[in-house]
Order: sequence, then structure tokens, then C-alpha cells
Amino acid sequence: MIPKRMFGNTGVEVTRLGLGGEGVLRTYGRHKEAQAVIGRALALGIDYFESARAYSGSEAYYGAALGERRKEIFLSSKSHARSAAGASAHLEETLRNMKTDWLDLWHVHDVRSEADLKEIFAPGGAIEAFDRAKREGKVRYVGVSGHEEPQILLKAFELYDFDAVLMPVNPAEPHFLSFLENVFPVAKGRGMAVIGMKVLCRGLGVQIPEARRAREWIRYALAHDVSTIVVGCDDPEQVQENVAAAQLEPMNEQERRTLEKIVAPYARRLMYYK
Repeated sequence: MIPKRMFGNTGVEVTRLGLGGEGVLRTYGRHKEAQAVIGRALALGIDYFESARAYSGSEAYYGAALGERRKEIFLSSKSHARSAAGASAHLEETLRNMKTDWLDLWHVHDVRSEADLKEIFAPGGAIEAFDRAKREGKVRYVGVSGHEEPQILLKAFELYDFDAVLMPVNPAEPHFLSFLENVFPVAKGRGMAVIGMKVLCRGLGVQIPEARRAREWIRYALAHDVSTIVVGCDDPEQVQENVAAAQLEPMNEQERRTLEKIVAPYARRLMYYK
């Protein structure tokens, strides 16, 4: 069994490892491979699944695979629209693709600049659609995601009472514009669920000679008080490896510091997302 953690102050528990919407899921026309990945995740007990309107055919793959299992899992997606009209249209498309009447979590996707904030929170901005969807029961919780500039996410927190944040959690982060240092404690102080992404730095992390085991990067991320982490997979074997890693004890402080030191010379390259 994959251990579970509380999802912020929502009262909901989720597995501490979730399936990300990228990897083979961020494609078109690879239905058989995508179904195999989602199916293995379900079989191994993962109950947190995420996607995004921007992730190619990812949402539709989920819609084809989940069926009655939809009721058993926590389903998340995202909209990168900046207007209320655009976000509302995205939500309807997402619900159709995923063959569901509601999302457990809907993120304002990839907030990275002052210009984004201005559009999202202006009259007629996307946040109006997110708030309305929550009040109408089309989504249970509203989140925000960002991976470029920590201060932008902190400003977003001041503009809306988000339930969750999706942010980078990996051993490169402490070395430059750190979300772990700047965003994580504020989110926790607000009772938000923190979802870790970029856990393997798109696979670049495990190319470092001294840090080739993905399980150590997963143990690092889970050593933080995140609600869950999401990792995209290319095949069912990767799902199985990640689940095995999520069942291990998270790293202790000394192990974390050692991995951070190993990663330091490569950190800026690993944080391609900034």
C-alpha cells in the first residue's frame, strides 16, 4: 500500500505519490500505451491523478481509462486561460474529455509573471471562472501552479484563498530562486495542500553520475511535508518503480543535504523550468 497524507486542510487523504499528466500521457494517438500506464497506476493503488488542458491528449486518455474507477480517485486538471470566458470553456472541455461531472482540483496553470497576475485577477479574469466553478460544485478545490518565479506565487496567494499549490520539489531547488525556501512555508502556514512536481527534473536528475536512482529523488521529495508528488511516466515499469520508491522511508536530513550537495554543480541546468 502507498502511504496516504492529508490534502491540506480539506479533510481528504490522498496517496503520497500521484500520476502526473505528462510522460506518455502528454501525446496524441498513443492510446494503448497511455491506458497501460493509467491501468498500472490504478492497480498499484495510486488514487491521485492529474492532467492539464495544455497536455495534448492526456485528459482524453484518462476519460477512456477511468470509467467507474473515477469515483474512487482524486482527479485534477488545469487551465492556462487568463480570462473567465476562456477558463470556463476549458473546464467544459476538460469535463467532456475526462468523462466526469466534476474535478476534485482545478489549477490556475503556470502563473509566472506580473502580466499573468494582472490578467487572471482583473475584472473578467480567469479567477472568476475558478471561483464560480467551485461555488457551483463543478470543482471541489481550486489551486494554482507555478515553477518560474516564487514571488509571483506568493502574490497570487494574497489575491485568492487557494486550497492547493503545485510547485517544484527537488534537490536542485535550494540553489536558486527556491520554491522550497520561499513558497513552501507560506503555503503550509495557510493550510494549503502542497503538491510536488519537477521531482525528477524531467529525468535530467537521474543522469547525474552520483545520483542515478530515481527512488532517491522521490525519497527526497517525500521528506518534505507535501500532500503528494506527481510524476509522469513513459511506461508501466516506471509506474511500478515509482510506487516502490514511495513505499520507502523518506530521506532524513543528512541524506537530503548530501543529495543537495551532489546536485549543486548541476542545479541551474536541472531547473530548466526557470
